[in-house]
Amino acid sequence: MTLYVATAVACLLSYLICGVPFGLLIARTSGVDVRTVGSGNIGTTNVARSVGKGEAALTLGCDVGKGLICMLVARALIPLVSGIEWAAFCPGCGFGWIMSCVYLCCVLGHVFSPYLGFHGGKGIAVGFGGALGLCWPVALGIIAVFAVFAVPTRYVSLGSVCAAASLPLWSLVFGFSTASVLPVVAVAVVVIWAHRSNIKKLVNHEERKFSFHHEDKGDRQ
Repeated sequence: MTLYVATAVACLLSYLICGVPFGLLIARTSGVDVRTVGSGNIGTTNVARSVGKGEAALTLGCDVGKGLICMLVARALIPLVSGIEWAAFCPGCGFGWIMSCVYLCCVLGHVFSPYLGFHGGKGIAVGFGGALGLCWPVALGIIAVFAVFAVPTRYVSLGSVCAAASLPLWSLVFGFSTASVLPVVAVAVVVIWAHRSNIKKLVNHEERKFSFHHEDKGDRQ
């Protein structure tokens, strides 16, 4: 019983913490509401386009960081509270599904933020950060896929969708149990769903390529 209570608490806290819309908060310090400019998204790409490089870097760091921190805290505290050895929570072991469920809650919190009426970002940065805490080789795998598709084309959305689609495959490659893979599949589905408008634009050749916001002297006056 203690194990399941600890898991439920970790999942809830991860959802609430990862729901914090750092992109929106950071952009507001520059006088910009990113929900009303560009794509209207609160993530790094729209902050970069609508505000600037520094704010985008800070948004990226915070979104990656919240996913990573939630996973690391859960990996430390759930075994401690439950009295079960830490090794049992590895992705290929009996309780590995618990960490995968916490990971899913991190992404759900960001995409369906409770602070923004269950709207939010698209889950890539927090998904990468959470993956680092879940299984770092998987995280390296998805960032490699992202780079292969996003860097030469400058379509961040293309790289993001391909990275999300590859997530369950990398999980299988690195020995996740079937129970551990299922929440990861849910993460991939949620992230791809969050990019549905981008996918439509890509198909119709209407998607914008990545670029940073270029400020004029009067931009913020």
